[in-house]
Amino acid sequence: MAIITQRKKVLEIYEEALANKWVLPCFCSENLTTTEAILAATKEYGDQIGIDDLPIIVAITCQYDHRTQAAYYTHSRQWDIGLKLFLADLKVLTDEGSPYEKLRVMVHLDHIQFDDDLDLLSWDMKGFSSIMFDASKISFEENIRLTRKFVQEQGANIVIEGACDEIVDATGEAKSDLTTAEKAERYFKETGVDLIVANLGTEHRASAKDLKYYGDYAKRIKEKIGARIVLHGASSVPGDQIAHLIEDGVCKVNLWTALERDSSPALLSGMVENAAKVVGGTRVEALKQAALLGSKCSSEGKASIECFTTEYRQNIVYHEMKKIVAIYLNLWYR
Repeated sequence: MAIITQRKKVLEIYEEALANKWVLPCFCSENLTTTEAILAATKEYGDQIGIDDLPIIVAITCQYDHRTQAAYYTHSRQWDIGLKLFLADLKVLTDEGSPYEKLRVMVHLDHIQFDDDLDLLSWDMKGFSSIMFDASKISFEENIRLTRKFVQEQGANIVIEGACDEIVDATGEAKSDLTTAEKAERYFKETGVDLIVANLGTEHRASAKDLKYYGDYAKRIKEKIGARIVLHGASSVPGDQIAHLIEDGVCKVNLWTALERDSSPALLSGMVENAAKVVGGTRVEALKQAALLGSKCSSEGKASIECFTTEYRQNIVYHEMKKIVAIYLNLWYR
């Protein structure tokens, strides 16, 4: 099935998800390995539960200063080239003949900045399934004004997610207040967005799952606007806190940090366990002498094409990311 971009069909998937009590997972990517891991995990999970056309959202940021994922998609570090590569990868991976051709894939533009992403905002939005228009870093009044203007210009072409409040970065010192039901209702009604991102206690780029998700705030927002809440920063909270989000009015969850953070240990372990095959025994001995590797790390053997290639490293990450994606799919597709 081709990528689903028509606004009507995208909204129908959200309605289907609500009827089935699903929360739609939205995974960000900044490389082909991650992109395919998301699709592969979704296909495998869909096969397990007997739904071969399971919907999945794959996303990317562009000029978002917290993480410019489109720029990282290419070593040229040009966001527009990276975005085109991302779209090309998704097209090839969902075309007829691909193992993932039956999936209902939606492509989401995440944290698109009202100012830094002006060039992107001039693109044809019909080529995407949804967009998060992000004006959360300015005053609330100006946020409403600019978001409403964008909805008036593009609302007929694409599903629009608005940022009611800023979701802060765990690596910074800034904190922001939780989103109240009254604020969410005003923002939703005055902007005309389809979905809203609310601050429910989570943070972006967290180094651990140690924050609290405030479901009571979400429930109060749901009473005002329905199940139209998007949760960002879910990598910062334990899975048991976000297993029943649909009951709180959350219809979509964005994730990225967990994919990268939680796959890194497997890569490190794999390379250390096969250190001699990765760099050769002589180099391993030098690293042991420098106390960078422990005495138990074997230096027996020679560097091998089985372990010193980019493919070897990417394969470890790919399979670990698939496991991580599957954990979240199991939370929200029941």
